[in-house]
Amino acid sequence: MGLKDKLKECGSDMLFEAVLTLENMEECYAFFEDLCTATELTAMAQRFHVAYLLKKDVIYNEIAAKTGASTATISRVNKSLIYGEDGYKTAISRLIEQSKLPDDWK
Repeated sequence: MGLKDKLKECGSDMLFEAVLTLENMEECYAFFEDLCTATELTAMAQRFHVAYLLKKDVIYNEIAAKTGASTATISRVNKSLIYGEDGYKTAISRLIEQSKLPDDWK
């Protein structure tokens, strides 16, 4: 059983449907503040930033210094970029296309 199957078993479809209903940044902040702890949300944001930097071919030491991520986290994100479902790649590509990356990420 793959991760997608395991996620579907725990009702993730409805969680993802709920996320897709959010219309703006304010609604996202409210939803995720209710859903996650600050530590969980910070970890997810950090992993996404790491993925972006890896896509730009930034080296591990620079990524660790810029994001505060451990090399283990950086390695895990890199494995997802190489062997994963392209979720990071899709989101990063769309943010680039829409010019929605913050200046300090560029």
